[in-house]
This record gives sequence, structure tokens and C-alpha cells, in this order.
Amino acid sequence: MAMNRIQFQPGLSLPKFIDLYGTEQKCETALEQARWPGGFRCPRCQGKEYGLIHGRRHKRYQCRNCRHQATLTAGTILEATKLPLTTWFLAFYLVGQAKTGISSLALRRHLGVNYRTAWLVHNKIMQAMKERDGAYVLRGRVQVDDAYLGGERCGGKAGRGSENKLPIVAAVSLDESGHPRH
Repeated sequence: MAMNRIQFQPGLSLPKFIDLYGTEQKCETALEQARWPGGFRCPRCQGKEYGLIHGRRHKRYQCRNCRHQATLTAGTILEATKLPLTTWFLAFYLVGQAKTGISSLALRRHLGVNYRTAWLVHNKIMQAMKERDGAYVLRGRVQVDDAYLGGERCGGKAGRGSENKLPIVAAVSLDESGHPRH
């Protein structure tokens, strides 16, 4: 049987992740680059000139044109969080790396937070992932497959017609070289 190239594609190892995002400053820099790749833009007037206000948990940017203040996390799922950015980034990593998903209870253990916090973080991340996936349109070469989930209970009809199974359809759009796009 041929090796599944997708299953063995290189990922981000935990040591590399810690090297990239192991400090609050590194996470802040990465978030700043992701939010404003070309530098700060005021959410109100789109001005580029700003001043920094320190003394709070995260930097506060003040637009020099309209004097609007914005934080790095404003308008994101991190808005008004009391958790360190390192905790959020670790949650992003753990949710993204788990092939079969991760429970809020397991996330709680890994992050060192209480269950309610882990549940909230997990659900915010999953909702953001769902919204992002919903924006994609499959085009080009599209492969579709179906499967059935469940069927562990005893009794009842066996096979595809079982009332214990949930039908699932998955689709992927491929680029010109056959690699998954969306």
C-alpha cells in the first residue's frame, strides 16, 4: 500500500512552537504581524500614524489622526482576555494539532486553567475555525467522499442503513499539483 503523503506531511513540533511563541513578547509580535502586516492601521479612520500607551496588560495604540485607541486583541477572539497570549497560542497549537480533536477537559490539563476557561477558549477557537472554513468556496478539481460515524451500539440493522450511524460527506478542493487547498 502506498504511503499517505498528507498523513506524513511535516508539521510544527512542540519544541519549534515553543521556540517561535514561547514568550509573551514573541506572541505579541506574531499577533501584531498577523493583524497588521503592513503596520498599524486605525480601525476607525485607517490612519497609519500612532502613539503607544503602555501600563496595561497589552500595548494600546492611539491613532494620531482621530485619537481612537485600539489594543492588539480588540476585535478578535482574544478581546478582553485575562489569559496570557502564550496560553492562547498554546491552545491554538493544541486544537490545531489534534488529529481527532481535543476535549475541553484535555485542554484544561494542558493549559493549567479551570474547566470553564478551557471550555470557553476551546469554543471560541472552534467557532473561529468554523467561520473561516465557511468563507471558502471549493473550486477547480474537487474530491468528495462519504463515510458513516457511529454504529457502536449492539442490536439494530447493520451496515449503511443502521439507525446508529450518522452519514458524513467530506469534500476537498485540490490545486494544480494535487495538493489540498480547501
